[in-house]
Amino acid sequence: MSPNLDFKRNTAIDLDLGWINHLKVNRNAADRRAASLANRRTVKKEYQAAWLIRAIECIDLTTLSGDDTPGRVERLCRKAMRPLRADLMQALGIDSLTTGAVCVYHEMIQPAVHVLQGRLPIAAVSTAFPAGLSSLETKIREIELSVAAGATEIDIVITRQHVLTGNWQALYDEMVAYRQACGDAHVKAILATGDLVTLENVAKASWVCMMAGADFIKTSTGKEGVNATIPVSLVMVRAIREYYERTGYKVGYKPAGGVSSAKTALQYLTVMKEELGNEWLQPHLFRIGASSLLTDIERQLEHYVTGSYSAAHRHAQP
Repeated sequence: MSPNLDFKRNTAIDLDLGWINHLKVNRNAADRRAASLANRRTVKKEYQAAWLIRAIECIDLTTLSGDDTPGRVERLCRKAMRPLRADLMQALGIDSLTTGAVCVYHEMIQPAVHVLQGRLPIAAVSTAFPAGLSSLETKIREIELSVAAGATEIDIVITRQHVLTGNWQALYDEMVAYRQACGDAHVKAILATGDLVTLENVAKASWVCMMAGADFIKTSTGKEGVNATIPVSLVMVRAIREYYERTGYKVGYKPAGGVSSAKTALQYLTVMKEELGNEWLQPHLFRIGASSLLTDIERQLEHYVTGSYSAAHRHAQP
């Protein structure tokens, strides 16, 4: 997953309930900071094109629909391996480009393996996604089956009731069990932040999952009423920063749900750069969970190259 040989994968540390119980979040300050990022003049011209290329490299190209078929997943994988048309690649001076990974349900792992042949990571959603309301034994077995089928990353969903009732020990123990079941596969902990009610709950859940060994913390399943937002992202990335300062472990971040425009993707890239620095703008520490985002980025890059916007239907849909 990481191109950096010196990268240390996060390892579970002891749960520090004293630290968790004293975490506070200033909601007004988070909202003001988020507004300043959203209203800022964005990068332009060749700089914007470069940032959009980086966004493509960090996309988990996703299909999580009830009507998914092997054919759809195979098309998704081919798009992930060649996300831009050849003429745009040539005009931009790019020799090779892929997305960060593909993300699918367990039943669609095998079609993805067939096409990708180890050339890209395969992320599988797991643990009774999206609600997470199955027995722990069932959820652990689901992880094990997905890893055996070829998934190299597992996106788990936490049990929200542990957060809503303040049962941090139960959340920690659950996350440790998931991390162990994943083995060498990297694990992204989906907090379902739209269900957690407060930013303090988001901060505490982030910390507990990182203490339990999560490689990434992720906002949403994409199925909640409210998914990724900039205020929530600020809380989560600042937790990541402080966790690194306290432990030396670098944890990744993945916003998901509602990130469908190039403009929004640039906002998340800005958050990562300003709050965590350039290293967190790499696929081993930053992913964007998205399905339609790639189409809009491709349109923006075509506009940069040709000076004209094309209709979205002219671009291959993943």
